[in-house]
Amino acid sequence: MDQDTPLLVIVDGANVVGSVPDGWWRDRRGAAERLRDHLAANGLPGRAGPLDIVLVVEGAARGVEPVPGVRVESAPGSGDDHIVALVEQARPRPTLVVTADRELRRRVQHSNADVTGPRAVRTP
Repeated sequence: MDQDTPLLVIVDGANVVGSVPDGWWRDRRGAAERLRDHLAANGLPGRAGPLDIVLVVEGAARGVEPVPGVRVESAPGSGDDHIVALVEQARPRPTLVVTADRELRRRVQHSNADVTGPRAVRTP
């Protein structure tokens, strides 16, 4: 891969939103939009270089619109399955998946993606 190829960062929206008990369950779409806007404004703190950020949403959050700097993908079924498919499509491009889901972590690492937890993109 070219040094100038942006790191693909795939964010498990449901998992990251659910990592903070801030009432997200009352407005799942609004919570996903706030995460999208946070990602657009802050990227991946501590990570230098260009990023290609993809927020994967599912369920009640489907249909959240993209914004400059964040592509939004509405999973047609399982968000985890959609994330795995995106990782496999991106190979051999360097990819980082943001999730705390153990099974998803195992699945994407099997496809050579790196993984980090929700704290990488959420402010405490």
